[in-house]
Amino acid sequence: MVSAAVLTAGLASPAVAHPGGHTFGRATLTGFASLPAETFVPGSEPSGAAIGAGPFNGIAAPFAHQPVQGFSGVVNRRDGTFDVLSDNGYGNKANSADFLLRVHRIEPDTRTGKVAVLGGFNLSDPYHHVPFALTRADRVLTGADFDVESIQRMPDGTYWIGDEFGPWLLHFSAKGRLLQAPIALDGVQAPENPYLNGAQPTIASSKGFEGLVRSVDGRHLYPLLEGTVNGDTPGDLRFSEFDVRKGTYTGTRFVYRLESTANAIGDAIAVDRHRFLVIERDGGQGDTAKFKRVYLADTRDRDGDGLMDKTLVADLLDIANPKGLGGFGETFRFPFQTIEDVNLVDDRTLAVLNDNNFPFSSGRTAGKADDNEFITIRLSAPLHADKRAFR
Repeated sequence: MVSAAVLTAGLASPAVAHPGGHTFGRATLTGFASLPAETFVPGSEPSGAAIGAGPFNGIAAPFAHQPVQGFSGVVNRRDGTFDVLSDNGYGNKANSADFLLRVHRIEPDTRTGKVAVLGGFNLSDPYHHVPFALTRADRVLTGADFDVESIQRMPDGTYWIGDEFGPWLLHFSAKGRLLQAPIALDGVQAPENPYLNGAQPTIASSKGFEGLVRSVDGRHLYPLLEGTVNGDTPGDLRFSEFDVRKGTYTGTRFVYRLESTANAIGDAIAVDRHRFLVIERDGGQGDTAKFKRVYLADTRDRDGDGLMDKTLVADLLDIANPKGLGGFGETFRFPFQTIEDVNLVDDRTLAVLNDNNFPFSSGRTAGKADDNEFITIRLSAPLHADKRAFR
């Protein structure tokens, strides 16, 4: 059941002033670092056997080890390091059975422009909480089991992760062990969902939980679908409220409306009780990338149109770069097909990362596999964020 507070975000709505009384101008690049595309987990298993021989952007397959790739979610540990979540591997269930789902610990250094990989852990289900068959007998999870796209770390050190194959919410220990059965969202089933039993899916493939927000008080999670549920207005994305203490959805949901039905969201994070930062993007890369933006989305519907208000805070294809950081010109572009990570560094600074879809995407240089890039951008005005948003 949907509560009376069902809200949607306006299509092509004008910028709305935030509580500081300002609209946002051009953001400025303040930091750049990258991890080379061909970075692999030391001593790990071979991977990529089902993607073909390639070469893909000059890289032959399969790979001797597991690539450190596809950053689809980020957690700021507030000590200079970040947890980053690799997605399902190579793009679909059929070709990712030998990709081990993993959370990496990285340390970006914007002074040197390099990203160090400090370690990480694989995701697994040793306690047999997953009720359907898994790919591996050892119950280490793979990209044929789940497509993990979003992550939040809780005060107790556990992780909640959003999946696209169910879509499901997944709760893991600090060491990556599944703590309970996957939690479904009523009325929403992807084509990969094993419980369809011949029924039609209600959402398209790869359109599940792309974003996952933790409320500033830690009581609720807000998984954000990447695609429209069948029967909803095209371009409307359900943003549902989940009670962490009770372990159930509350029935309240908000809806984020894309600026174009051809767009998708990449990530979301809380600013305060009512406001959220959302990455919205088109499917282009390189010169074909035309729309890569970060919006401030407000559930309070100040204009009374029943839609979530949206304020543009950063155009990721038009970032000022007066210092020429990263060896780029005065205008910096983040022209990747999939930009899937946003995090609050401070009240005016965002960290943004790309999912490089290794080895397939080549948004930075045509014919060359994209690196995993980590940037920080300074907004033209403060967000006036709740202090708890930085925990």
